[in-house]
Amino acid sequence: MHTKGHKAEFRTMRKILSLLIFAGLSVALIAQKPDPFKADFRKPVKVKGMKLVWNDEFNTDGKPDPANWIYEKGFVRNQELQWYQSDNASCRNGLLIIEGRREKIVNPGFVSGSGDWRKSREYAEYSSSSIQTRGLHQWQSGTIEIRARIDTACGAWPAIWTLGISGGWPSGGEIDIMEFYRINGVPTILANFAWGTEKRFVAKWDDLKKPLSDFTASDPEWVKKFHIWRLDRDHESMRIYLDDQLLNEVSLKETINPDGTNPFLQPHYLLLNLAIGGNGGDPTRTHSPILYEVDWVRVYQKK
Repeated sequence: MHTKGHKAEFRTMRKILSLLIFAGLSVALIAQKPDPFKADFRKPVKVKGMKLVWNDEFNTDGKPDPANWIYEKGFVRNQELQWYQSDNASCRNGLLIIEGRREKIVNPGFVSGSGDWRKSREYAEYSSSSIQTRGLHQWQSGTIEIRARIDTACGAWPAIWTLGISGGWPSGGEIDIMEFYRINGVPTILANFAWGTEKRFVAKWDDLKKPLSDFTASDPEWVKKFHIWRLDRDHESMRIYLDDQLLNEVSLKETINPDGTNPFLQPHYLLLNLAIGGNGGDPTRTHSPILYEVDWVRVYQKK
């Protein structure tokens, strides 16, 4: 006599329970996503079919781990304005922070009247840091992921990139997982591959230039957030992504040096740097310091 009532009540309870479970799962899934404005302290995610072979989470305050990173020093490339030094790189609150500062530094290699731009400047007007894994860690294939927040102020030229361990530039190969600078005054995100040509120090480029406005149009707070840049690399092709959006890809059948070698079939090491000036633009009216914040770097390879 009461069977139908009990069944209806049971179905109602089951429905409520299902909704509660669904709601709980939804909350859990939402909770799994890190705050895009803050450091992500979660453990590295597991990637199906891949093994985490190296990572730096930058969770220990102080200098970057010397077992992972070495520094570039002084004036290095592209006639940029900054003097590279270790003082401008530090780990705080779960982030690697590279500061581009407006400060006067004496150039110990100054030679009056020199035609070498590294020696012709008596002073550097800016300082920054460039760190790299050269001689410590390098990888021949796999996936590199970097979560970072970049400063898009005029004069800033942050980068995430790799170089081959041998062959010199550009025949050793260069992968620009991320570059930001101004092209004809337009703030631009770049994703590039470069290799050798018949001319010394002249590269063959497969590049992608995407105006920053393409991102900020749909997300006005884009520059305030952390984003994930990713390089997927195997023995057939290379692909660069930004927040899972494919930016650029190239087949390794195309990336052949004139001597027949392929610079992307060798191990590459990683560089993180913040240049000032050059392609970055004129920093004279830009705030100081310029900040480049890296949350973590993770390298995965197939099991």
